[in-house]
Amino acid sequence: MLHVVRYKRKELGLLIDQINASGYGLTLGVHTRIDETIAKVIDNVNAGNVYVNRNIVGAVVGVQPFGGEGLSGTGPKAGGPLYLYRLLSTRPQDAIEKSFVRSDALSAPDTRLRDILNKPLQALKAWAASNQQSDLDALCSQYAEQSQSGITRQLAGPTGERNSYAILPREHVLCLADDENDLLIQLAAVLAVGSSAVWPETDISKPLRARLPKDVQARIKLIPDWTKDEVAIDAVLHHGDSDQLRAICQQIAQRSGAIVGVNGLSHGETNVPLERLVIERALSVNTAAAGGNASLMTIG
Repeated sequence: MLHVVRYKRKELGLLIDQINASGYGLTLGVHTRIDETIAKVIDNVNAGNVYVNRNIVGAVVGVQPFGGEGLSGTGPKAGGPLYLYRLLSTRPQDAIEKSFVRSDALSAPDTRLRDILNKPLQALKAWAASNQQSDLDALCSQYAEQSQSGITRQLAGPTGERNSYAILPREHVLCLADDENDLLIQLAAVLAVGSSAVWPETDISKPLRARLPKDVQARIKLIPDWTKDEVAIDAVLHHGDSDQLRAICQQIAQRSGAIVGVNGLSHGETNVPLERLVIERALSVNTAAAGGNASLMTIG
């Protein structure tokens, strides 16, 4: 059975908003030769896999890493570069960064978005240096090097098809910590991937936020009660003991909507799994359907 929904062309943005509001985001396909329409859809839709001018089934490992977001998946993508690390109980902190070295040497990734996302982190780093917080200064540099958020890479695929893989930040990360040092560790990790921090309003968090640079303050939202469903949370970082972590997991599990991952850390721990704070999106474009593949002209 095929369901057809008609919409006015000028209301495409509204249609995309309605699709996103459903909460589901596994795959989406668009058929058009209008480049502006393609750009508007892929830039605004919340779906793990987007297909342009082709069918939306048959994802291939290493070519179209597969997996949704929101109510359609928690990540990582099957067949994607982050998948194996989710199966490990421990790993070197720079393991994911090193895993991309070989592919990036063969094909330079697009890092323009990463450079933009990193600006608040650089502001935090400068603040740490000016306030003689050398550990935080060094941690900002470390996270900046390790973060893969904001990077788009081209993947191998058949002739007549262009496949890309992008790592993007989860929008809102709840940060739970009992002391200022742990809160700053979490903040550095959140800013390194380009996310915004959600801080419960406490006697520690409120004055700390006020001391930070304006660019950093803009990425921190203070809230009186994080347990309310209307508070947007896409991931959780927690520094503390196992009893606290257990209680937090129970509270998060009671929330309606998409499953939210909780990442527990011991006091002072800096080995934050940055890959848990991002989403992955795969784009597959049938270039032949758009009038041909210009790269074919270079053959021979």
